[in-house]
Amino acid sequence: MEFKSKGLVLIIMLVVALALAGSGFYLFQREHVKNLELTSKVADLSAKQKITEAKLNEAQRTLANLDAKLKDATTQITALTTQLQEEKTAKEEALARMTQMQEDLDQQKKLRSDLEKNLNKAQDDVRVIKNQLKKIDTEKIRLESKIKNLETKSDVELGKIVVSPETGQAVQTEATKVAKAASSGAAQGLEGKVLVLNKEYNFVVINLGAKDGVAAGELFSVYRGDNYLGDVKVEKVQDVMSAAGFVAGDVKNKVKEGDRVVKKSK
Repeated sequence: MEFKSKGLVLIIMLVVALALAGSGFYLFQREHVKNLELTSKVADLSAKQKITEAKLNEAQRTLANLDAKLKDATTQITALTTQLQEEKTAKEEALARMTQMQEDLDQQKKLRSDLEKNLNKAQDDVRVIKNQLKKIDTEKIRLESKIKNLETKSDVELGKIVVSPETGQAVQTEATKVAKAASSGAAQGLEGKVLVLNKEYNFVVINLGAKDGVAAGELFSVYRGDNYLGDVKVEKVQDVMSAAGFVAGDVKNKVKEGDRVVKKSK
């Protein structure tokens, strides 16, 4: 009985051992299958990782290329911005120069207009001056003719002597008497008279000259009768007459031809 019991126990243990062994083998098989599956998955993941790493490397290279292109684009943008700013500055400077040139052109036009006006005025003035010169020349010729006539007349009057048919003696003319009176009055002051009056050019011609001792710069007082009219100053001296200007502006409106002149003592 004891032997049977031991055999039964042994059998049970053997069955248990076989069951355990079968269970263990089953588990081993399952683990082996799982291990194979995991190995396959790891291989898959490793392949995918390599693909991902390759894509990552490619992306990094692409990113590096894009970064380089971005830097290049940034450089170009900076250059274009600088060029645009320079062009803008050049445009503003050109506009400023154009504005200044327009202002200068307007000013030149105004100056030209003013010059044309001044030229026209100058031409008008020249015409007026030419007309005045013609008048002056005409007046000069008239005065020179008158002075020559007066010189001739003065020489004739001062030197004229007539003989009285009754007595046969030389008789002085009125002109000779006037000359003697002027000569006798020389001790008191040289006297003469106004031969020509020219108000336009402010001078008179008197019948006293270098032969009478008259010199340029001397003053003569003008009288009408005993009335004092003003003074004249000798400016040009000839042999028997002189030209004298008015000392005061209102004297020319008082003096007349024929008025008496007396040399003023210094």
